[in-house]
Amino acid sequence: MGWFFRDRRSGLSWTDQTIGSISAPPMHLVALFALVILLMSMSSYTEFKVHMEREKMGLKLLFYLLPLALLLVADVMMRYRLGYMVRAASLPVESVKQDGCPPWGVAFVVILVLVLVFYTAQCIAALVSIPTIVSLVQGRRRSPQGDHSYKGCERLGGGCRKVKRRWFHRFPHLPSSPDQNFEVSSKINQTMAPTTIEGTSNGSVKAKEEEQTTPSLFEIDDSDLTRLLEKPRPVNIERKRSFDERSFSEMSITMSPPRNNFYKMSENSSRGFDNLDGVYSPGRWTGTPRSGYFEPHPIVGDAWEALRRSLVNFRGQPVGTIAALDNSSEDLNYDQVFVRDFVPSALAFLMNGEPEIVKNFLLKTVFLQSREKKVDNFKLGEGVMPASFKVLHDPVRNTETILADYGESAIGRVAPVDSGFWWIILLRAYTKSTGDSSLAEMPEIQRGIRLIMTLCLSEGFDTFPTLLCADGCCMIDRRMGVYGYPIEIQALFFMALRCALLLLKRDCEGNDCIDRIVKRLHALSFHMRSYFWLDIKQLNDIYRYKTEEYSHTAVNKFNVIPDSLPEWVFDFMPTRGGYFIGNVSPAKMDFRWFCLGNCVAILSSLATPEQSSAIMDLIESRWGELVGEMPLKICYPAMESHEWRIVTGCDPKNTSWSYHNGGSWPVLIWLLTAACIKAGRPQIAKRAIELAESRLLMDQWPEYYDGKLGRFIGKQARKNQTWSIAGYLVAKMMLEDPSHLGMISLEEDKQMKPQMKRSASWVC
Repeated sequence: MGWFFRDRRSGLSWTDQTIGSISAPPMHLVALFALVILLMSMSSYTEFKVHMEREKMGLKLLFYLLPLALLLVADVMMRYRLGYMVRAASLPVESVKQDGCPPWGVAFVVILVLVLVFYTAQCIAALVSIPTIVSLVQGRRRSPQGDHSYKGCERLGGGCRKVKRRWFHRFPHLPSSPDQNFEVSSKINQTMAPTTIEGTSNGSVKAKEEEQTTPSLFEIDDSDLTRLLEKPRPVNIERKRSFDERSFSEMSITMSPPRNNFYKMSENSSRGFDNLDGVYSPGRWTGTPRSGYFEPHPIVGDAWEALRRSLVNFRGQPVGTIAALDNSSEDLNYDQVFVRDFVPSALAFLMNGEPEIVKNFLLKTVFLQSREKKVDNFKLGEGVMPASFKVLHDPVRNTETILADYGESAIGRVAPVDSGFWWIILLRAYTKSTGDSSLAEMPEIQRGIRLIMTLCLSEGFDTFPTLLCADGCCMIDRRMGVYGYPIEIQALFFMALRCALLLLKRDCEGNDCIDRIVKRLHALSFHMRSYFWLDIKQLNDIYRYKTEEYSHTAVNKFNVIPDSLPEWVFDFMPTRGGYFIGNVSPAKMDFRWFCLGNCVAILSSLATPEQSSAIMDLIESRWGELVGEMPLKICYPAMESHEWRIVTGCDPKNTSWSYHNGGSWPVLIWLLTAACIKAGRPQIAKRAIELAESRLLMDQWPEYYDGKLGRFIGKQARKNQTWSIAGYLVAKMMLEDPSHLGMISLEEDKQMKPQMKRSASWVC
């Protein structure tokens, strides 16, 4: 009790001592107290929910018993009324009339009883049918036991069947018979749990399902359930529809079903150079892209992995792909980035939504164009693009430099004429794919385009609008008798002119170049369509040519000697079909078929629609010669014996049916696919792709095949050739989504269409 009294020594009362001794409670005690309060609250809430459920059940039971009670009351009233009527029968009539009441009350009771009976029957039927519907929604009817609820519901009679019919009429997604196995529960789960797809760095696709608390089926009204069942699953992929100058959706692609919603993505409007509607920019997939409606072939994943292994980095940024990754052979120059070789790789990355590497490549090559170029003591033109470049790493100084080859290191020391053309074509493909016009409008890029055009459009002693070239200046980079005016260069030249016309800015410097381009295009298109085209009618006319004609009215303008026509061309030319021959120059016509030149002629619209169809007819009718067992012959036929010795100089690599001399090159499949889609014959491309898929991975992606049918891997072919890999991927993606063609295709300019007579082979 000492604490109760004032402490005389301290002078503090017990109240002050008590207040001074108060301190904050420990945290674990506070947490325990809060936990107890939370549990008590949850218990009270649970008891409240249970109480509410009991009240609901009691109310439902009241509604169920109410008709019975009313029936009982009605029965008592009827009994009472009957007794009253018996007693009234013994009374006089006048008294009955005075004491009787009208029958409206009885009629009201009877109607009320009927309504309640009907309501009770409906409630019972609904209670019986709802478990069956729930089991259907939850997918329980897959097991044999699940049929009992359905059969039991049918035994209940008309009431249950009416409710069941009403449910299935309002929800057509639900199965209407035990034999239908619809996984409705999975649809509801997909609707309530959206899925997001993300592309990871290693190419895998990761699906994340966001779990949400879904209400019970009984807590969702009919309209909500209908919206849940009909609502499509949202997919978080940002894809933009591709474009083209015409509607490729109108094409008849017989071998593929209609495209599903996988490629129906958002559309972005952007500035285009062709005044076209749409810009393609697919979602970024760093791994194997998934097809919208095609089952991906097993080799697609391996192809993408091999393509990514070939990437070349310069100061931390990818700038291209090397020619081949074949460690079993001497590198030579296969460890360099070739401009023409990178084109299919660039298209593959653009179609896959990875434009950065293409942008880096375009900027790096235009920078290399500005360097001073010399071969021995001769300075090359400013517009010459490098054939290839190599990234050199100095481990001592830890620096990286780029060494470019403009032809001074090439076999034969020939400058690459096609590099500048491929660069312009790729620049236009990048702009069309991404809608990024800022790159093409950069002063450095504009200057690069003008330098290439100035180099090609310079005036000289030429009497033809075609471009005079040396042997070995293009894909066929060895002596193969293509000097003069080869079809490959002329087709690329025509396409580069048209692309430059779309890319150049309308300023003081660009207008002069544009005027020269327009004039050259008109002359070039007429010359190529008139003199390079060969079909059965034209072949017959050449066969009947007169020689030594001198005047403006001469028919044999190039003085071609009919006896110089090779014998094989008469058997090779089908009745329906035609192609652009390899070369036309004074007193010389090279009748060989060159695949690249003819395919580019179709894509650039150098070939008219009738000529494009005739080229497709030729490929179909001469499938064994031009495709064989591995697509695709770079040229046909091969030079043999004496002709091979004279033309190639006994080249040991270009022996008959090998390498450039009739070899089969898988890279050409992407050009064939693009040309087939544009010509409306995609089934030809599909057939060729299936042939390639059967061997390419097994043979380790060789550079080329030998033999008349392309049956053997080339004797000097490099394995893991990058453009063989990229060519297959581009062809595959283009066939699956033909709208990709807009990147590499140009529609016909009606102003350049010449007045020409159609031959019999042009008639469809």
